[in-house]
Amino acid sequence: MSAPLVVSIPHHLGRDEARRRLQTGLSRAAVNVPILTVDEETWRGDQMLFRVRALGQVAAGQVDVAEDHVRLEVRLPWLLQKFAEAARVVIQKRGYLMLEKK
Repeated sequence: MSAPLVVSIPHHLGRDEARRRLQTGLSRAAVNVPILTVDEETWRGDQMLFRVRALGQVAAGQVDVAEDHVRLEVRLPWLLQKFAEAARVVIQKRGYLMLEKK
């Protein structure tokens, strides 16, 4: 098993506002990425567990919301690992817009 893809996105919102913005964010973000389908999204306090599907492959991970950053960790199957760097860039960009855009 390869190392997980980890993305940290800084913010200035505080934990509660960041969580509020993210609670509808994954499904909304998936609408803009035609190859991505959200299979599961479960919140437990400040942590979201998720499972997504892309190109017929399933990836699972978690998002942890902190006072000054959000940390996303996802384990990608071998086929999706080829797109890990591109995924990191998209996650950082969309995450930043979700957290910092007014």
